[in-house]
Amino acid sequence: MKLFDVYPINPINIVRGQGSLVYDAQDNEYLDMYGGHAVISIGHTHPHYVKRLEDQLHQLGFYSNSIEIPIQKELASKLGKVSGKEDYQLFMCNSGAEANENALKLASFYNGKKKVIAFTKAFHGRTSLAVAVTDNPKIVAPINETDNVIFLPWADEAALTQAFADNEISSVIIEGIQGVGGIQVAPESFLQKIRSLCDEHNAVFIADSVQCGYGRTGKFFSQDFAGIDADIYSMAKGMGNGFPVGGIIISPKIQPAYGMLGTTFGGNHLACAAGLAVLEVMEQDNLMQNAATIGEYLIKELKKLEQVKEVRGRGLMIGIELPEELAHARKELLFKHRIFTGEAKPNVVRLLPALNLTKAHADRFLEAFVDVLNQ
Repeated sequence: MKLFDVYPINPINIVRGQGSLVYDAQDNEYLDMYGGHAVISIGHTHPHYVKRLEDQLHQLGFYSNSIEIPIQKELASKLGKVSGKEDYQLFMCNSGAEANENALKLASFYNGKKKVIAFTKAFHGRTSLAVAVTDNPKIVAPINETDNVIFLPWADEAALTQAFADNEISSVIIEGIQGVGGIQVAPESFLQKIRSLCDEHNAVFIADSVQCGYGRTGKFFSQDFAGIDADIYSMAKGMGNGFPVGGIIISPKIQPAYGMLGTTFGGNHLACAAGLAVLEVMEQDNLMQNAATIGEYLIKELKKLEQVKEVRGRGLMIGIELPEELAHARKELLFKHRIFTGEAKPNVVRLLPALNLTKAHADRFLEAFVDVLNQ
């Protein structure tokens, strides 16, 4: 049997990592400025994270949600404290797509409505409902197509208001900062408008925080910059630092019922141990502040470069838009300077490093990036 070939692969075999550095099979060192799609939040093989998982594995790796799992309550309590959403409720799953799937379903349960508002260039996942609210026809199979999704222009308050006037809206789903869409920051006034319209029409505000949440922007959720609370926040990626963990936190106004949502692997003992380790390190090492500080430094320095068309983002979620003639920059960074970055078309280099990225590593990236631009 061979692998189902759906990924374009770089010919690099990464075999170990430490902090923001990873090493290939020939022991070449690479700087990781991408964190495997924003997954590595506290650095590769963080000692506290490794110990947490190892200790839990020696006790119990898994049992189903048919029994008491106290570590789930411990994670919920810590998550409420660190995020500032202590009155919310946690439902755990395994991935970002699954988190968004459950969020959309729960919203429809709550108000009995079907229509969902999503936005151009949105990416919310690849499962049935999540891909239906994703603005990429290439990954939407015919079976995923539905008339229940209304795509609106990004940050268009007039179109949003009209959509609410013309339809019975169940929910609005929005990334506080679009990732795949090119690091587009949602204007604070637009998020506030979504909040007010959802309140007026009994719709559910779903804050997709899978990539832009978990402290990456300097606040726990990027939507927090707007000074509003969403009804449901979806999370994954940085939640487990590489262990598959996803979840939604749910406003107290939405009440649970047995059988409403369910999962086999979500909230398992190992996942909770990973999730707790991440939050403990974030809290103890003040990583949200570090993300804000180092991110601000990177953005300031990048904006000085005349070859760069635009720099977008917050904290350590940064998009660098380049002219077409510099579209090769990401490959040059990887193969000449051994630095991992991400991309979003057209010609946007994405930076999503661990939240404990040091200034020295930021400077190492900047020096290499300047070299690439000046070739």
